[in-house]
Amino acid sequence: MALTDPVARHDHRHTTRHTTADDDVSRRLLESAAALSYDPSVEIDWDAPLPPEHHGLNPEWSTLYGTRLWDEMTEQQRVTLTRHEVCSIMNTGIWFEMILQQMVLRDQYLNNPASAEFRFALTEIADECRHSIMFARACEKMGVPAYRPHKLVAQAGRAFKSLAKGELAYGGILVAEEVLDVMQRDWMRGEDVLEIVRGTSRIHVVEESRHMKFARQEIRERMRHAGPARRANAAFGIAVCAYVIVSSMVHPGVYKAAGLDVGRALDEVKANEHRKAMLRTSSRHLMAFLAETGLLTRRSAAIYRRLHML
Repeated sequence: MALTDPVARHDHRHTTRHTTADDDVSRRLLESAAALSYDPSVEIDWDAPLPPEHHGLNPEWSTLYGTRLWDEMTEQQRVTLTRHEVCSIMNTGIWFEMILQQMVLRDQYLNNPASAEFRFALTEIADECRHSIMFARACEKMGVPAYRPHKLVAQAGRAFKSLAKGELAYGGILVAEEVLDVMQRDWMRGEDVLEIVRGTSRIHVVEESRHMKFARQEIRERMRHAGPARRANAAFGIAVCAYVIVSSMVHPGVYKAAGLDVGRALDEVKANEHRKAMLRTSSRHLMAFLAETGLLTRRSAAIYRRLHML
């Protein structure tokens, strides 16, 4: 059978045709997972002391870097802030990974268990379970509390995980993974970044690269024969999801933990041109993919510009 021959779905999930070329992507990802996966419980030295001068993330990725307030802060405040910021981002990651796992499980419900797509989807869920435990242990090690999303955002997350399907579900997954991936590629190379953050970032970058490829393939499959209305609705929904995720990454409590005036800190973050540039950098690949698949419309682009992702 040629790679482009259609293979009929034996479930009700898709209105498109799944091809053997689609399944071939999942097979390659399964091979990659078999060859290159990590167990954080043994790969990371959880008992190693944390050097007091090391940051939680590269200072350039701090929300206040480049502001007058940053210049006024002591080095200890900067260290404290970056540790709380990275743990806030990790906790946002845990929150969304729990949503992701439920969406993927629901998407694969009654799918053919013999398919590579089904097997890789379960492999991804297993990876995400390990990642959530890894991030939770890292935050505990740093002595940072569990920062949770706003109550309204948490309720919106409940609705999203229950209702989102197809390209909207995988689009939300891709948004969260793409933005974090660019950040973590810098963190894992940061010489003044805690080794626990560098190690968790290395593991996450390697394993999430497969998850991003899987999400892109799932989106391409569903968009293959999508009409203009469906494409426009999906583009808007993914942008709204991006707004919720990106705006929830850093909890306001991180500024209080560093001994800062929270109101002033939030004002300076809002006006921080350096942060806006870093967000555009971290979103470049995502925006290119959305444009390629017809999911970057005028309406959705307005939301991304408001987030400084475009």
